[in-house]
Amino acid sequence: MNELTQSGGASASPASGGHDIEVSIVMPCLNEEKSLGPCVTQALDAFARAGLRGEVIVADNGSTDRSAEIARGLGARVVPVERKGYGSALMGGILAARGSYIVMGDADQSYDFSQVPQFVAKLREGFDLVMGNRFTGGIEPGAMPPLHRYLGNPVLTAVGRLFFKSPCSDFHCGLRGFRRDAVLRLGLRTTGMEFASEMIVKATLFHLRIAEVPTTLRPDARGTPSHLRTWRDGWRHLRFLLLYSPRWLFLYPGFALMILGTIAGISLLPGPRTIHGVTFDVHTLLFSAVLILLGFQSVNFAVFTKVFAITEGLAPEDQRMNRLFRYITLEVGLIIGVLLVAAGLAAWIFVLGTWRMHHLGALDPQVTLRIVIPGAVLLAIGFETVLSSFFLSVLGMARK
Repeated sequence: MNELTQSGGASASPASGGHDIEVSIVMPCLNEEKSLGPCVTQALDAFARAGLRGEVIVADNGSTDRSAEIARGLGARVVPVERKGYGSALMGGILAARGSYIVMGDADQSYDFSQVPQFVAKLREGFDLVMGNRFTGGIEPGAMPPLHRYLGNPVLTAVGRLFFKSPCSDFHCGLRGFRRDAVLRLGLRTTGMEFASEMIVKATLFHLRIAEVPTTLRPDARGTPSHLRTWRDGWRHLRFLLLYSPRWLFLYPGFALMILGTIAGISLLPGPRTIHGVTFDVHTLLFSAVLILLGFQSVNFAVFTKVFAITEGLAPEDQRMNRLFRYITLEVGLIIGVLLVAAGLAAWIFVLGTWRMHHLGALDPQVTLRIVIPGAVLLAIGFETVLSSFFLSVLGMARK
């Protein structure tokens, strides 16, 4: 179970002798010469006051100003990262870090690096990921646009907590600490701003121990436009959350469509129904059949995505799915699929027999379509079940 605690402050014990680095502070940087220097100085001062053995890494993502020169002059280590993007810069810095613990934070003076010892104290307690929380620590006037403060961050955080049962209350806080080895095992892959969400989502899915500390957010002092693009980056965060949750993207909507289509279809099989003066007949029955087919395909995609994610190491093993697959094997799927296909063909054969009895003449569609449409649904679902069973078996071979 993930754990979530809050701490207003902690003191790190003085470092012991030797030259081993315990903490690496990683700052992604792109043309931030006006704000970078105070950030590096504040981080180094935090090391000195707390007695921490640490280093400051500036992950330079292609700056064309004096950012790299300033960082080196103050004693930071500059790591050039050619691949563009917030996530790329951070991952470059993380890979280059020599500390067991890493604290990442923006180089725009919006975060207080004197709080680093609080993060280290939580990491020393055994937590794998320590998140800052700007909403409990305080957001100074002008530090966060109202759209981000009252809509973007709360909504995306709520979606993340709902989809993944994450304990984090501020998904997009840029000041966070973590164990280097634990985060590297997560295999983070995104290159943009959604890197922040990916870290939390995977940490939750892989059951890392997560804590929270209040963090103060101040107006940035970089003197240049923010690298954050509200709608573009907001969509990238939401897109990642959806893609990483096949239950909410495929499974639940698929089941909803199937249930709605089945209820409507069953109610129309005996004959037309009139509700508040509106008559529903075979045309509605046809749309109900489409809902069932779309829902079944969506559920299939949920299963495919889940198995693929586990196979590729993007998600942890799901014991419920493993138990399910002990009983639903390729052979079981083939048997179910063939039976459904046979039922669909039987319905069609019955209608063909009726047509023949009418000497291949005109039939009453109000009657025949109530047999043909369910038969088509059974035939399609049966055929898809056969194909899906084979495809899942191929994915299963990769897992084995």
